[in-house]
Amino acid sequence: MAKQAGFTLIELMIAVAIVGIIAAVGFPSYQSVMKSSNRSTAQADLMSFASAMERHYATTFSYAGAASNGTDTGTPEIFSGHSPSTELAANKKYTLTIHAVGNNGNSYELRAVPVSSSVQAGDGTLSIFSDGRKAWDKNADGSIAANEYCWAC
Repeated sequence: MAKQAGFTLIELMIAVAIVGIIAAVGFPSYQSVMKSSNRSTAQADLMSFASAMERHYATTFSYAGAASNGTDTGTPEIFSGHSPSTELAANKKYTLTIHAVGNNGNSYELRAVPVSSSVQAGDGTLSIFSDGRKAWDKNADGSIAANEYCWAC
C-alpha cells in the first residue's frame, strides 16, 4: 500500500489557530498605525490650510471672509474642506473648517474634525491657531486642556 502525503486535520487546525492568534494581535496594531497616519495627513493639511489663510491675509489684510460665501467661519473657500485633501471628498477622514476669526479679522482657529463614519471616529479634533499654537483634543471631550496644546503629546 502506498503512503499518501499531506496534512492531517489536527495539523491544519493548529496552523489556522496560529494564524488567528497572529491576526488578533496584529489587527489592532494595524488600526493604530492607520489612525496615526491619517492624523499626520490631517496635520499636514491643516498646515497647508494655515498657509492659505496667510496668503488670504496678505491680499486682504484680514483673515475674515475666507470661508465659503465670504463668511468668517465654516467650510473654507480658499482651501479644500476635507482631509486628505489630495483624495476625493468621499474618502475624507477629517472635515476642515474655519472655526473662529477674531480680533477684527487678525486671528483665526482652524479645525480638523474626525468624520464619524471613518476609522478616525473618536480620535479628537485637531486645531491650529494664527499665532502658531497647535492643539489635539485627544480625549475627544470637546475642550482643549492645557496638556493638549501640542500635536505630538
